[in-house]
Amino acid sequence: MQTTANATFLIKSWDEKPYEERPDLPKMTRAAVVKTYRGDIEGEGRVEYLMVYRADGSATFVGLERIDGRVAGRTGTFVLQRTGIFESGEAKESYSVVRDSATGELSGLRGTGASSLAHGTEFPFSLDYEF
Repeated sequence: MQTTANATFLIKSWDEKPYEERPDLPKMTRAAVVKTYRGDIEGEGRVEYLMVYRADGSATFVGLERIDGRVAGRTGTFVLQRTGIFESGEAKESYSVVRDSATGELSGLRGTGASSLAHGTEFPFSLDYEF
């Protein structure tokens, strides 16, 4: 049976640097981000994003995030695969738990979610999951 975990996350740090930047080509960056989760999901997430920026400032991104913490009282880790776009000041993304990435009491975790977030400091997060 699928359950929804609702939480919020805060961004503790965001370290973004270009890894390819040439005239007349879209800029490509890598960002190392640390997040803190509260709610039905408690813990810390570390994500590496790869982004490509277009001339209008919009971007497409992919990321892998390991979350170390607790979901519904169970402890362990799991990895989210994230894909999305940033345009008009809003990041829209979808994410899913990477198969066989969960450890500890979270072994067997499967789940998906989507979000639409504007700039801020605290963000809503939900994950539809099952074991």
